[in-house]
Amino acid sequence: MTMTLDPARTALVLVDFMPRIVALPLAPRSGDEALLAACGLAERFAAAGALVVAVRVDRPGVAEQPPGSELHPSVARLAGSVVVKGTVGAFHATGLDELVRARGVSTLVFGGIATNMGVESTARAASDLGYELVFAEDAMTALSAEEHEAAIRLNFPRFGTVVGCSELSVAAAPVHHSR
Repeated sequence: MTMTLDPARTALVLVDFMPRIVALPLAPRSGDEALLAACGLAERFAAAGALVVAVRVDRPGVAEQPPGSELHPSVARLAGSVVVKGTVGAFHATGLDELVRARGVSTLVFGGIATNMGVESTARAASDLGYELVFAEDAMTALSAEEHEAAIRLNFPRFGTVVGCSELSVAAAPVHHSR
């Protein structure tokens, strides 16, 4: 099954692809594997004119962020917009909702680390805000395969559609002109 998305109404949201998080021991795939899949998606989305939003976290209440807290360079290069969060989810006090709504976006596609934390928290808020949700399963990973699988198999299908990156296509709907 191929899902074709309209780039004018869709944003790719990549959550917490930061060197210190990508380097963690993750499952069911490594951070590098999820990063590679996410960047492939981001390239396709950007080429089609869709918004690519990269989200990173700043730990609140610390004088200096831990090393590796910047966006991974591969994601930073592809991001059309960057959102910095101070909580698990990316909607609270970040301007993410306003950013995507200003572009006319109604569908959000998610990738990130960790599947059941930053991605799921952001997706739950997005659902509450009325967005259509798509989850790119192979552009995500977690601290354990069990946590990833629980989010993918039990939770995400309640909020949207779970697909593989290869099943996503970004192409504008054909324009029909009447005479």
